[in-house]
Amino acid sequence: MPEKQFFRIITVAFSVIAAGSAGASGFQLMEQNASGLGNAYAGSAVVAENASTIFFNPAGMTKLQKRELSAGLNIVKPSFEFENLSSSNAPATLGSNGGDAGDYAFIPNGYISWEINKDLSVGFGLSAPFGLKTEYSDDWIGRFQATLFDIKTYNFNPSVAYQLNDKLSVGVGLNWMYMDARYERYAAVVNPVTQATKITLDATDDSFGWNVGVIFSTGTNTEIGLSYRSQIDQDLTGNISSTNQAVLPNGPASASLTLPDTYILSLKQKLNTQWEILGDVSYTGWSSIGNVDIKRAGVTVQTLAADFQDTWRFALGATQQYSPSWKIKYGLAYDNTPVKNPSSRLVSLPDNDRIWLSLGAQWKPDNYSALDFGLAYLIVKDSTIDNNQSLQGRGRVTGTYDGSVMILGAQYSMSF
Repeated sequence: MPEKQFFRIITVAFSVIAAGSAGASGFQLMEQNASGLGNAYAGSAVVAENASTIFFNPAGMTKLQKRELSAGLNIVKPSFEFENLSSSNAPATLGSNGGDAGDYAFIPNGYISWEINKDLSVGFGLSAPFGLKTEYSDDWIGRFQATLFDIKTYNFNPSVAYQLNDKLSVGVGLNWMYMDARYERYAAVVNPVTQATKITLDATDDSFGWNVGVIFSTGTNTEIGLSYRSQIDQDLTGNISSTNQAVLPNGPASASLTLPDTYILSLKQKLNTQWEILGDVSYTGWSSIGNVDIKRAGVTVQTLAADFQDTWRFALGATQQYSPSWKIKYGLAYDNTPVKNPSSRLVSLPDNDRIWLSLGAQWKPDNYSALDFGLAYLIVKDSTIDNNQSLQGRGRVTGTYDGSVMILGAQYSMSF
């Protein structure tokens, strides 16, 4: 491939990655490629079939060809519908159920890798590791707790990998993450003036983290991968604005949180020339997020009592080499929610445990390119909420959520 065309594709990948973000389980996003979607991301830290291994395990770059480019997009349609049980907003009117809090969202990604010599490779990744968007109608029951919560992240990930011998490879990456958060709610249930006043927080920050991984081959058709992504501290700064300056004047604001770290242990076992099985166990340290204090002029004006717990995710997948040009991918996963109990469930995160059912296919028209498609349906356990903020003038939201998620992804990868 001509160099000019190569860099043109890289430029497109850079522009796509800034196009948007979306929410998933918790607000960590597994969807960092589409090639793993068909397997429900089983084997994510050991499968190195394209340059997206940079995100899940940079050691996988030693398994790639001389130069590789991979770019993809996942389209996500979450659905979270609230049913009221015994909510209270007195003296304000109660309001509606808010409609579907989920909407279409897009998670792009782009990766490139180069082989420096037979043992050393370098690469660069663009991804969105965290994201969340829940949005309700302005007249909904929980409008004094939130009508909109939107988190976007953009992660830039230079990486290097080294093959120590024919059985062991190691990799490490640096992550620079930009975070953009927007939070909207109505002021308070106290009187008609506060009830009609909408408050908006806009805040951003950028910070650094790191990731590391190893891949070990037993030499008997078995490979094991282990990877780690570090915590990232985000000290968000921005502004609080209000539709009524008499209720709350506009002014600077801040909030701090520590995004969780993640460990992944993966297995790939080749059974024969047609079949291989994949397994994944991952652990995410969500307890790094407890109470998030929103401050104005250094004074705490609201606390988001997230009180998250650490979570586990288990995935099992299989890949069938159906023909020389086609692979079929299957996946099943169980994804644990970080939300502890109904009283700590936020209306901005109506999340719960979920089961992934995934199917995908890969088409290779030649030895240098591949096109992956994936489809997943996530069965989300009904969520119960009883978030009582009446003493703070934000009402009590009590009810249940009916949730589900659909994900459709496509990935194009090429080597040259």
